[in-house]
Amino acid sequence: MEHVTLKVEGMSCNHCVQSVEGALKNIGASGKVDLANGTVAVEFDAQKVTPEQIKEAITDQGYDIV
Repeated sequence: MEHVTLKVEGMSCNHCVQSVEGALKNIGASGKVDLANGTVAVEFDAQKVTPEQIKEAITDQGYDIV
């Protein structure tokens, strides 16, 4: 399994957490949002999910990766 931590802007509440974590789950990755730090720790199988797909899943929810 691969791990990546992304800095994400625009997350501020539990709904944001559910949106991001749900979007990652839908593509086959697992994510843990840290609202205090504005980060998302993602674990994924590189054979099934690409970093680009992870970023797209997050930005499709309306958040910016910095």
